[in-house]
Amino acid sequence: MKQTAFRRAAFVAGWFVIALAAAGCGNAEADRDSSISTPAAAVDPGADPSELTVTGEDDVSVTLTGPLAIKYASATQAQREALGRPLTGDHNAGTRESGVVYQQFRGGVIIAKNSDPGTPAYIVTSGKIRDAWNTERAPDGTPMLLGTNGSAGPLGVPTSDVTVDGPLETVTFEHGEISENTTTGEVTVTVDGNVVPSGLR
Repeated sequence: MKQTAFRRAAFVAGWFVIALAAAGCGNAEADRDSSISTPAAAVDPGADPSELTVTGEDDVSVTLTGPLAIKYASATQAQREALGRPLTGDHNAGTRESGVVYQQFRGGVIIAKNSDPGTPAYIVTSGKIRDAWNTERAPDGTPMLLGTNGSAGPLGVPTSDVTVDGPLETVTFEHGEISENTTTGEVTVTVDGNVVPSGLR
């Protein structure tokens, strides 16, 4: 009788150890890629997630939603590497008065016209293009000290990601485009069909 009880206790203890080991392996698997955590993307990479958590600066979790989450989930590895980690703080993410939603990253921004998940979002990572877009401009696009910039400026919201044609990188906007020749460093800004100064030094 004592021998049967001992075997039963050993059997139960053995199963307990196996269960603990399996649980430990499960956690290691989940922690393997801690930079992105999204149940929808993990289960079905083809799905469009409406919420996605990404590890930001100082390992703070940043939650992307709507079109920003969908765009990040569908971004190429090169786009994600160019973006880097998302920045934290109120001024680095949110919704503008116009309804535009955005998330700033160390190397770029993801931005969409509004928060509807069906709205296309775009990634702008080119440093000079981003700087020219963020230059304060008058309504006609000429740089001016007290103008507006970014999505509120005369160019408006991006309508494309960065496209590359040889040395030329271009982003189109609602009211124009900005191109950079990566060989010469020359930046061309077009607003409503007119070439205007880039405003870059």
